[in-house]
Amino acid sequence: MGVRLKSFNFWVLVGLDLALILGAHVLAYLLRFEGGIPAEHLARMTGLLPLLAVVKLACFFSFRLYRGMWRYTSLPDLMNVLKAVTAASLLVVGYLVVVHRFAGYSRSVFLLDWVFTAALVAGLRIGIRMVYGLGMVHLPAMLRSAAPGPQRRVVLLGAGEAGEKMVREVKGSPRSGLSIAAIFDDDPATKGRLLHGVPVFSPIAALPAWVASGEAPVSEALIAIPDLSGDALRRVVEICDSAGLPCRRIPSLSEIARGRVTVKDLRDVDYRDLLGRQPAHLDVGSIAGYLKGRTVLVTGAGGSIGSELCRQILAFEPGKLLLLDSSESNLYAIQMELEHERGFSAYLPLLGSLADPAWTDWVLDAHRPDVIFHAAAYKHVPMLEENPWQAVTNNILATAHLVQAAVARKVGRLLVVSTDKAVRPTNVMGASKRLTERIMQAHCGQGTRLSAVRFGNVIGSAGSVVPLFRRQIERGGPVTVTHPEVTRYFMTIEEACQLILQAGSMGDAGQIFVLRMGQPVRIADMAADLIRLSGKEPGSDIEIKFIGLRPGEKLYEELITAGEDVVPTGHSQIMVLTGASCRWRELAPLLDQLAAAAQGRDGQALRQALVRAVPEYAPDKAGQPE
Repeated sequence: MGVRLKSFNFWVLVGLDLALILGAHVLAYLLRFEGGIPAEHLARMTGLLPLLAVVKLACFFSFRLYRGMWRYTSLPDLMNVLKAVTAASLLVVGYLVVVHRFAGYSRSVFLLDWVFTAALVAGLRIGIRMVYGLGMVHLPAMLRSAAPGPQRRVVLLGAGEAGEKMVREVKGSPRSGLSIAAIFDDDPATKGRLLHGVPVFSPIAALPAWVASGEAPVSEALIAIPDLSGDALRRVVEICDSAGLPCRRIPSLSEIARGRVTVKDLRDVDYRDLLGRQPAHLDVGSIAGYLKGRTVLVTGAGGSIGSELCRQILAFEPGKLLLLDSSESNLYAIQMELEHERGFSAYLPLLGSLADPAWTDWVLDAHRPDVIFHAAAYKHVPMLEENPWQAVTNNILATAHLVQAAVARKVGRLLVVSTDKAVRPTNVMGASKRLTERIMQAHCGQGTRLSAVRFGNVIGSAGSVVPLFRRQIERGGPVTVTHPEVTRYFMTIEEACQLILQAGSMGDAGQIFVLRMGQPVRIADMAADLIRLSGKEPGSDIEIKFIGLRPGEKLYEELITAGEDVVPTGHSQIMVLTGASCRWRELAPLLDQLAAAAQGRDGQALRQALVRAVPEYAPDKAGQPE
């Protein structure tokens, strides 16, 4: 029957049900005969009790009444009780009709028996839920405790389904340490109502005035509206800030659906929440079609993008995952994560630099990858302005050799990770990435499916602005922003890598895919949001200081350049560029010039060669080192 027969709670519930079954039948006779049961009816009643007990318990087992978790009794559970009781009553009455022609038995007794049995058995289940709901099940432990833990009084924002679950779980878990004093919701229909005994107020904007009144002192606000848009969440955070309350939120419904968390798992509001980006929708079948069972090489596997690519590739069951990185510590970190946290052992760490052509050839010959994700690159703009030869060696020449070697060995696919800084670049880093796109396009049509993916800034990646701002806020400021009007495109690292994998299923003839980045974000606004999320006020608690654009930086970034057009793909969040490609015989001499300039550490000659290789490159002369 699938029941844990050794469970003490199981036997207690069966015993209680048996007592209620017998008690209901006796009660039916007592009520029918007004407390004085005639001798002949008493004999029939006692003789029938064993049959009643066997038939009703058998029906209870058949309708799986003992598989439910009665602390969470719901309407479907009570409907099962009614079905089981009805089936049992029909079987008993049918037996009496067939065997005894129902002679000497009172019809009203069996009607009352059905009513009492259903009411008592269902009432027992409801009672169990009420006991857990009121926390009475923890009463012995609470009485043994010398001093129960303090309850932190909070206010809940959101009276919808997630808010109702939050209230129910908090009330049903005395050890949560929370006490919900009030609920605020923007739906005017909820105003003045009670949700599990907690008063509901409307709108949420009334929270600061309510807190100021001192009606019910609270220390924190819990946001129970899981899928708020970025702007709406920003408004709620600002209201909490005006009320002087730190805030946390429950996870998004998509996180709950993926099984990562439950509704009662609270977390701090993160800047990624304020971006309001919706989860990427993937064609899982098309991605699995080129990854499942294949040998996949990820260059830069220990970096921000590379390591997240590795995590997401695991879901598509690769045959082998090759982890290539020049940083020993980063490579060790992703290796340990894959093996000990994710239980994946079909990997191989490859420590070395793609700037070593002989080693690159050995890797491809020894391990024969089917798919390559090329995420290895130097990307720090001001640093590469100071050391442009490293951008040439690591970003351009290493990529050129990797592409050539992959094409020569008939690797199935190679996807280059690019950046929006490749569009009309004003810095060496952007120009180097644009040139890698052109190198990729110059080798298409030779058997390897080549493509590139271009996107903007990734929240939380190594070297990105958000970790810097957080460290500055922790130190008390100031938060340094280059310019009041500087803007950037942002997306989460998870979304970026999901869309890279999706684009990998589309790429064919040297295409460059562009990810829809949404609206650009003012960096000054981002700094202010992060300060508020830390419980501080911009300008008064933490200063925002403007320090001027750094070498090679632009006020804003773009996703397409002159002569390029974007057309939609089969995916709503991915577009593809159309534009003239280039020929390798045109690029090869320019790469030789770049290599010679890099070898001689000649920054001027190097930039001049870059302009010839990337005509749209306009060096920022003011930012160039002397």
